[in-house]
Amino acid sequence: MDLNFTVDYILENDKVLLRPLQLSDFQNLVHFSQKEPELWQYSLQSAAGIDGLMLYLNNAIKGRSQNREYPFIVFDKLKQQYAGSTRFYDIQIANKTLQLGYTWYGKDFQGTSINKNAKYLLLQLAFEQLDVIRVEFRADNDNVKSIAAMKSIGCKVEGVLRSNMARTDGTRRDSIVLSILKHEWFEEVKTLLEEKMNQLQ
Repeated sequence: MDLNFTVDYILENDKVLLRPLQLSDFQNLVHFSQKEPELWQYSLQSAAGIDGLMLYLNNAIKGRSQNREYPFIVFDKLKQQYAGSTRFYDIQIANKTLQLGYTWYGKDFQGTSINKNAKYLLLQLAFEQLDVIRVEFRADNDNVKSIAAMKSIGCKVEGVLRSNMARTDGTRRDSIVLSILKHEWFEEVKTLLEEKMNQLQ
């Protein structure tokens, strides 16, 4: 696994472009924070409001500088608009594993082809360039929509971690754990995602 945190990975196809998240992206995302604060209802870190977004961006950039995370901003090439953000985190180079999450999109981009195209590019980078063996996904076990989205791209459920994390409102959440393994990517998931992406054109 050779993830170079100093390299600016640019991932794109005809539908979507992902590039490293920057502090200057505040202007590209602030309307989501101001107008759609409910986007972070199930998130462990909210970007709602101006202060929330600034803290969110600063933490993401800090995570990259400490070689813990690699955050991306997502751009919808069809609408020519920024759609949201996602990232690699809990990156364990020695174990060749990482988590893919902190994913959110504005309401106008939900249910479109954006998520599947972005996940395809990220998984392709992880398994085909970085030689990752396992990509893990987690979500609040109450977040039915997010769980359905992960299952739809080929993630397999591993189990539920009870009272695993604290929510932003102070309550505790159960976290569902899903994953995709490298052999599953090449044997089934890659083709599945390509078919679903074509159906959404």
